[in-house]
Amino acid sequence: MPKTTLKKLAAILGLSTATVSKALKNYPDINENTKKRVVDLATSLNYQPNSLAQGLRNQESKLIGLIIPEIVHHFFSNIISGCIKAAEKRGYLVIVLQTNESFEQEKNHLKLLMNKNVDGILLSLSDDTTQHKHIKQVIDKGIPIVLYDKISKLIKSSKVIIDDQKAAFNATQYLIDSGCKKIAHIRGDLKPQTTIDRFIGYKKALAKNNIPFDNALVYRCKNLTYGEGFRLAKKIIQDHEDVDGVFAFTDLLATGVLKRFNELKVPVPEQVSVMGFSDWFLTKITTPTLSSVHQPGFEMGQQAFELLYKDICTLKKGEEIIPQIIEIPTYIVPRNSTRKLTKQTK
Repeated sequence: MPKTTLKKLAAILGLSTATVSKALKNYPDINENTKKRVVDLATSLNYQPNSLAQGLRNQESKLIGLIIPEIVHHFFSNIISGCIKAAEKRGYLVIVLQTNESFEQEKNHLKLLMNKNVDGILLSLSDDTTQHKHIKQVIDKGIPIVLYDKISKLIKSSKVIIDDQKAAFNATQYLIDSGCKKIAHIRGDLKPQTTIDRFIGYKKALAKNNIPFDNALVYRCKNLTYGEGFRLAKKIIQDHEDVDGVFAFTDLLATGVLKRFNELKVPVPEQVSVMGFSDWFLTKITTPTLSSVHQPGFEMGQQAFELLYKDICTLKKGEEIIPQIIEIPTYIVPRNSTRKLTKQTK
Protein backbone atom coordinates (compact mmCIF):
# COMPACT_ATOMS: atom_id res chain seq x y z
CA MET A 1 0.00 0.00 0.00
CA PRO A 2 1.47 3.39 -1.03
CA LYS A 3 2.54 5.64 1.83
CA THR A 4 0.09 8.40 2.71
CA THR A 5 1.60 11.84 2.19
CA LEU A 6 0.57 15.41 2.96
CA LYS A 7 0.05 15.92 -0.76
CA LYS A 8 -2.36 12.96 -0.93
CA LEU A 9 -4.35 14.19 2.08
CA ALA A 10 -4.58 17.65 0.52
CA ALA A 11 -5.78 16.24 -2.82
CA ILE A 12 -8.53 14.14 -1.19
CA LEU A 13 -9.77 17.06 0.91
CA GLY A 14 -9.39 19.71 -1.78
CA LEU A 15 -7.07 21.75 0.43
CA SER A 16 -3.54 23.06 0.06
CA THR A 17 -0.68 21.08 1.60
CA ALA A 18 0.13 24.11 3.76
CA THR A 19 -3.41 24.09 5.21
CA VAL A 20 -3.26 20.34 5.90
CA SER A 21 0.14 20.71 7.56
CA LYS A 22 -1.12 23.56 9.75
CA ALA A 23 -4.26 21.64 10.67
CA LEU A 24 -2.21 18.64 11.82
CA LYS A 25 -0.07 20.97 13.94
CA ASN A 26 -3.18 22.59 15.45
CA TYR A 27 -2.44 26.10 14.18
CA PRO A 28 -4.98 28.66 15.52
CA ASP A 29 -5.62 30.23 12.10
CA ILE A 30 -7.22 26.99 10.83
CA ASN A 31 -10.91 26.58 11.75
CA GLU A 32 -11.96 23.65 13.93
CA ASN A 33 -14.09 21.98 11.28
CA THR A 34 -11.15 21.86 8.86
CA LYS A 35 -8.85 20.55 11.57
CA LYS A 36 -11.30 17.76 12.35
CA ARG A 37 -11.65 16.76 8.68
CA VAL A 38 -7.85 16.64 8.27
CA VAL A 39 -7.19 14.73 11.49
CA ASP A 40 -9.97 12.22 10.83
CA LEU A 41 -8.68 11.46 7.34
CA ALA A 42 -5.05 11.30 8.49
CA THR A 43 -6.04 8.83 11.21
CA SER A 44 -8.09 6.64 8.86
CA LEU A 45 -5.23 6.48 6.34
CA ASN A 46 -2.60 5.91 9.07
CA TYR A 47 -0.65 9.02 8.06
CA GLN A 48 2.85 9.28 9.57
CA PRO A 49 4.73 12.59 9.29
CA ASN A 50 8.08 12.51 7.53
CA SER A 51 10.46 13.16 10.42
CA LEU A 52 13.47 13.45 8.10
CA ALA A 53 11.82 16.16 6.03
CA GLN A 54 10.77 17.99 9.17
CA GLY A 55 14.29 17.74 10.49
CA LEU A 56 15.76 19.16 7.30
CA ARG A 57 13.37 22.11 7.48
CA ASN A 58 14.43 22.68 11.08
CA GLN A 59 18.10 22.12 10.17
CA GLU A 60 18.27 19.09 12.45
CA SER A 61 18.01 15.34 11.97
CA LYS A 62 17.15 14.33 15.54
CA LEU A 63 19.87 11.68 15.13
CA ILE A 64 23.03 11.31 17.18
CA GLY A 65 25.87 8.84 16.87
CA LEU A 66 27.24 6.80 19.77
CA ILE A 67 30.62 5.20 19.06
CA ILE A 68 31.82 2.60 21.54
CA PRO A 69 34.89 0.34 21.62
CA GLU A 70 33.08 -2.89 22.55
CA ILE A 71 29.39 -3.74 22.86
CA VAL A 72 30.10 -6.95 24.81
CA HIS A 73 31.71 -4.94 27.62
CA HIS A 74 29.14 -4.62 30.43
CA PHE A 75 30.24 -1.05 31.15
CA PHE A 76 29.61 0.03 27.55
CA SER A 77 26.27 -1.75 27.39
CA ASN A 78 25.26 0.39 30.37
CA ILE A 79 26.53 3.47 28.53
CA ILE A 80 24.25 2.59 25.61
CA SER A 81 21.22 2.12 27.89
CA GLY A 82 21.78 5.40 29.70
CA CYS A 83 22.32 7.33 26.49
CA ILE A 84 19.25 5.90 24.73
CA LYS A 85 17.00 6.58 27.72
CA ALA A 86 18.11 10.21 27.89
CA ALA A 87 17.91 10.64 24.10
CA GLU A 88 14.35 9.29 23.89
CA LYS A 89 13.17 11.96 26.32
CA ARG A 90 14.47 14.61 23.91
CA GLY A 91 13.04 12.91 20.82
CA TYR A 92 16.40 11.70 19.50
CA LEU A 93 17.30 8.43 17.80
CA VAL A 94 20.70 6.93 18.63
CA ILE A 95 22.88 5.20 16.02
CA VAL A 96 25.27 2.84 17.86
CA LEU A 97 28.55 1.86 16.19
CA GLN A 98 31.44 -0.28 17.46
CA THR A 99 35.12 0.28 16.66
CA ASN A 100 36.56 -2.96 18.12
CA GLU A 101 39.41 -0.72 19.35
CA SER A 102 40.38 0.07 15.73
CA PHE A 103 41.54 3.53 14.69
CA GLU A 104 40.52 2.89 11.07
CA GLN A 105 37.03 1.82 12.15
CA GLU A 106 36.76 4.95 14.28
CA LYS A 107 37.58 7.14 11.26
CA ASN A 108 35.12 5.26 9.04
CA HIS A 109 32.33 5.51 11.61
CA LEU A 110 32.79 9.27 11.95
CA LYS A 111 32.52 9.65 8.16
CA LEU A 112 29.40 7.48 8.10
CA LEU A 113 27.73 9.53 10.83
CA MET A 114 28.56 12.79 9.06
CA ASN A 115 26.94 11.39 5.90
CA LYS A 116 23.85 10.52 7.98
CA ASN A 117 23.58 14.20 8.94
CA VAL A 118 23.67 13.49 12.68
CA ASP A 119 23.25 16.44 15.04
CA GLY A 120 26.11 15.31 17.28
CA ILE A 121 28.38 12.41 18.23
CA LEU A 122 29.37 10.69 21.47
CA LEU A 123 32.78 9.05 21.19
CA SER A 124 34.97 6.82 23.36
CA LEU A 125 38.37 6.66 21.67
CA SER A 126 39.74 3.36 20.43
CA ASP A 127 42.93 2.04 22.01
CA ASP A 128 44.65 2.47 18.64
CA THR A 129 43.86 6.19 18.37
CA THR A 130 47.00 8.30 18.74
CA GLN A 131 46.22 11.29 16.48
CA HIS A 132 43.04 13.30 16.30
CA LYS A 133 42.86 15.05 12.93
CA HIS A 134 39.73 13.07 11.96
CA ILE A 135 37.92 14.26 15.09
CA LYS A 136 38.90 17.90 14.59
CA GLN A 137 37.54 17.71 11.03
CA VAL A 138 34.11 16.69 12.35
CA ILE A 139 34.08 19.48 14.94
CA ASP A 140 35.19 22.00 12.28
CA LYS A 141 32.17 21.00 10.16
CA GLY A 142 29.87 22.15 12.97
CA ILE A 143 29.03 18.72 14.41
CA PRO A 144 29.63 18.71 18.18
CA ILE A 145 31.48 15.77 19.70
CA VAL A 146 31.42 14.78 23.36
CA LEU A 147 34.16 12.39 24.47
CA TYR A 148 33.40 9.96 27.27
CA ASP A 149 35.41 7.41 29.27
CA LYS A 150 38.43 7.03 26.95
CA ILE A 151 39.37 10.58 26.06
CA SER A 152 42.30 12.69 24.96
CA LYS A 153 43.23 15.88 26.77
CA LEU A 154 44.46 17.23 23.41
CA ILE A 155 40.96 17.37 21.88
CA LYS A 156 39.01 20.58 22.48
CA SER A 157 35.54 19.25 23.19
CA SER A 158 33.19 18.55 26.07
CA LYS A 159 33.93 15.39 28.04
CA VAL A 160 32.33 13.04 30.58
CA ILE A 161 34.88 11.17 32.65
CA ILE A 162 35.73 9.51 35.91
CA ASP A 163 38.93 10.37 37.79
CA ASP A 164 40.85 7.23 36.84
CA GLN A 165 43.88 8.23 38.89
CA LYS A 166 41.81 8.76 42.01
CA ALA A 167 39.81 5.56 41.46
CA ALA A 168 42.98 3.47 41.01
CA PHE A 169 44.60 5.17 44.00
CA ASN A 170 41.59 4.27 46.16
CA ALA A 171 41.59 0.68 44.90
CA THR A 172 45.28 0.24 45.71
CA GLN A 173 44.88 2.05 49.03
CA TYR A 174 42.08 -0.33 49.95
CA LEU A 175 44.38 -3.30 49.35
CA ILE A 176 47.08 -1.67 51.47
CA ASP A 177 44.63 -0.88 54.26
CA SER A 178 43.56 -4.54 54.27
CA GLY A 179 47.15 -5.58 54.95
CA CYS A 180 48.68 -6.00 51.46
CA LYS A 181 52.34 -5.03 51.14
CA LYS A 182 53.33 -6.44 47.74
CA ILE A 183 50.73 -5.59 45.11
CA ALA A 184 50.93 -6.56 41.45
CA HIS A 185 49.17 -4.43 38.84
CA ILE A 186 47.81 -5.78 35.55
CA ARG A 187 47.52 -2.77 33.28
CA GLY A 188 46.40 -2.13 29.72
CA ASP A 189 48.50 -0.99 26.76
CA LEU A 190 50.68 2.11 26.95
CA LYS A 191 48.53 4.47 24.86
CA PRO A 192 45.01 5.02 26.25
CA GLN A 193 44.71 7.76 28.89
CA THR A 194 42.67 5.44 31.13
CA THR A 195 45.43 2.85 31.45
CA ILE A 196 48.02 5.58 32.02
CA ASP A 197 45.96 7.24 34.74
CA ARG A 198 45.14 4.00 36.58
CA PHE A 199 48.83 3.08 36.54
CA ILE A 200 49.69 6.51 37.97
CA GLY A 201 47.04 6.11 40.68
CA TYR A 202 48.50 2.72 41.63
CA LYS A 203 52.01 4.21 41.92
CA LYS A 204 50.78 7.18 43.96
CA ALA A 205 49.12 4.91 46.52
CA LEU A 206 52.35 2.93 46.90
CA ALA A 207 54.36 6.12 47.34
CA LYS A 208 51.97 7.54 49.92
CA ASN A 209 52.39 4.40 52.01
CA ASN A 210 56.19 4.25 51.59
CA ILE A 211 56.00 1.04 49.57
CA PRO A 212 58.80 1.00 46.96
CA PHE A 213 57.58 0.80 43.36
CA ASP A 214 58.78 -2.35 41.61
CA ASN A 215 58.32 -2.37 37.84
CA ALA A 216 58.59 -6.19 37.90
CA LEU A 217 55.17 -6.23 39.62
CA VAL A 218 53.53 -4.45 36.66
CA TYR A 219 52.15 -6.73 33.94
CA ARG A 220 51.10 -5.15 30.65
CA CYS A 221 48.62 -6.73 28.24
CA LYS A 222 47.19 -5.37 25.00
CA ASN A 223 43.99 -7.42 25.17
CA LEU A 224 42.05 -6.85 28.39
CA THR A 225 40.48 -10.30 28.40
CA TYR A 226 39.61 -13.09 30.79
CA GLY A 227 42.25 -15.21 29.04
CA GLU A 228 44.98 -12.64 29.68
CA GLY A 229 44.08 -12.48 33.37
CA PHE A 230 44.11 -16.29 33.51
CA ARG A 231 47.54 -16.42 31.83
CA LEU A 232 49.15 -13.68 33.89
CA ALA A 233 47.93 -15.00 37.25
CA LYS A 234 50.27 -17.99 37.01
CA LYS A 235 53.18 -15.78 35.94
CA ILE A 236 52.60 -13.42 38.87
CA ILE A 237 52.79 -16.27 41.38
CA GLN A 238 55.80 -17.83 39.66
CA ASP A 239 57.65 -14.48 39.59
CA HIS A 240 56.67 -13.36 43.11
CA GLU A 241 55.78 -16.11 45.58
CA ASP A 242 55.20 -13.51 48.29
CA VAL A 243 52.78 -11.29 46.31
CA ASP A 244 49.73 -10.60 48.48
CA GLY A 245 47.59 -8.36 46.29
CA VAL A 246 46.57 -7.94 42.63
CA PHE A 247 44.93 -4.81 41.21
CA ALA A 248 43.60 -5.53 37.70
CA PHE A 249 42.69 -2.91 35.11
CA THR A 250 39.28 -4.52 34.46
CA ASP A 251 36.93 -7.00 36.10
CA LEU A 252 37.39 -9.36 33.15
CA LEU A 253 41.12 -9.57 33.82
CA ALA A 254 40.48 -10.00 37.55
CA THR A 255 38.00 -12.81 36.85
CA GLY A 256 40.68 -14.68 34.91
CA VAL A 257 43.07 -14.18 37.83
CA LEU A 258 40.53 -15.62 40.29
CA LYS A 259 39.93 -18.68 38.12
CA ARG A 260 43.65 -19.40 37.72
CA PHE A 261 44.40 -18.89 41.42
CA ASN A 262 41.60 -21.33 42.23
CA GLU A 263 43.16 -23.94 39.92
CA LEU A 264 46.62 -23.31 41.42
CA LYS A 265 45.21 -23.69 44.97
CA VAL A 266 46.20 -20.11 45.82
CA PRO A 267 43.72 -19.07 48.52
CA VAL A 268 41.90 -15.78 47.87
CA PRO A 269 41.87 -13.57 49.86
CA GLU A 270 43.84 -15.40 52.61
CA GLN A 271 47.08 -15.42 50.57
CA VAL A 272 46.34 -12.94 47.78
CA SER A 273 43.63 -10.26 47.61
CA VAL A 274 42.24 -9.40 44.16
CA MET A 275 40.66 -6.08 43.14
CA GLY A 276 38.94 -5.42 39.79
CA PHE A 277 37.65 -2.28 38.09
CA SER A 278 34.19 -1.45 36.70
CA ASP A 279 31.86 -3.49 38.94
CA TRP A 280 30.37 -5.70 36.22
CA PHE A 281 27.47 -7.98 37.06
CA LEU A 282 29.92 -10.93 36.99
CA THR A 283 31.65 -9.59 40.13
CA LYS A 284 28.72 -10.96 42.13
CA ILE A 285 28.94 -14.50 40.70
CA THR A 286 32.68 -15.24 40.74
CA THR A 287 34.20 -17.52 43.38
CA PRO A 288 34.93 -15.72 45.59
CA THR A 289 32.87 -12.67 44.69
CA LEU A 290 35.07 -9.89 43.31
CA SER A 291 35.84 -6.57 45.00
CA SER A 292 35.81 -3.80 42.41
CA VAL A 293 35.70 -0.09 41.67
CA HIS A 294 32.16 0.89 40.74
CA GLN A 295 32.19 2.73 37.42
CA PRO A 296 28.71 4.19 36.74
CA GLY A 297 28.17 3.44 33.03
CA PHE A 298 24.42 4.16 32.91
CA GLU A 299 24.86 7.57 34.52
CA MET A 300 27.80 8.33 32.23
CA GLY A 301 25.63 7.57 29.18
CA GLN A 302 22.86 9.87 30.43
CA GLN A 303 25.24 12.70 31.31
CA ALA A 304 27.09 12.37 28.00
CA PHE A 305 23.87 12.73 26.00
CA GLU A 306 22.67 15.71 28.06
CA LEU A 307 26.02 17.44 27.57
CA LEU A 308 25.88 16.75 23.83
CA TYR A 309 22.30 18.06 23.69
CA LYS A 310 23.45 21.25 25.40
CA ASP A 311 26.24 21.68 22.83
CA ILE A 312 23.79 21.02 19.96
CA CYS A 313 21.44 23.72 21.29
CA THR A 314 24.36 26.13 21.69
CA LEU A 315 25.32 25.72 18.03
CA LYS A 316 21.69 26.09 16.89
CA LYS A 317 21.61 29.48 18.60
CA GLY A 318 24.71 30.48 16.64
CA GLU A 319 26.86 30.58 19.76
CA GLU A 320 30.30 29.09 20.33
CA ILE A 321 30.57 25.91 22.40
CA ILE A 322 32.56 26.34 25.60
CA PRO A 323 33.84 22.81 26.34
CA GLN A 324 32.68 21.44 29.68
CA ILE A 325 34.04 18.50 31.65
CA ILE A 326 31.72 16.44 33.86
CA GLU A 327 33.37 14.09 36.34
CA ILE A 328 31.28 11.22 37.71
CA PRO A 329 32.35 9.84 41.12
CA THR A 330 33.41 6.23 41.70
CA TYR A 331 33.60 4.12 44.84
CA ILE A 332 34.95 0.79 46.08
CA VAL A 333 32.57 -2.16 46.35
CA PRO A 334 34.21 -4.63 48.77
CA ARG A 335 33.39 -8.31 48.33
CA ASN A 336 35.01 -11.61 49.27
CA SER A 337 38.13 -11.43 47.06
CA THR A 338 39.78 -8.92 49.45
CA ARG A 339 40.52 -9.20 53.14
CA LYS A 340 38.68 -7.05 55.65
CA LEU A 341 40.22 -3.66 56.37
CA THR A 342 42.82 -3.65 59.14
CA LYS A 343 42.70 0.14 59.32
CA GLN A 344 40.35 2.86 58.18
CA THR A 345 40.75 4.05 54.57
CA LYS A 346 41.69 7.68 54.18
